[in-house]
Amino acid sequence: MIGGVITVVGLIVTRMPGAMQPSLPLPDQITLPEGVSAQAFTQGPAWYAIVTSDDRILIFERKTGALRQEIRITPGSVAQ
Repeated sequence: MIGGVITVVGLIVTRMPGAMQPSLPLPDQITLPEGVSAQAFTQGPAWYAIVTSDDRILIFERKTGALRQEIRITPGSVAQ
């Protein structure tokens, strides 16, 4: 039983540092259009997306930082 506890503690200690690091690196710098602020951020393997304060989703290339796609969010009715 003591060996099991030591094993579990050892696994937690050795695995936790890897779990705390992001799986994908964050971009060093994000350039948004003037007058726009970021509301949310998400990422994929080759892109990252910013939800802006003016109701747009801006999708950027991870390697170059170039704008790949812009999606306008339009208000709609909420389903109940």
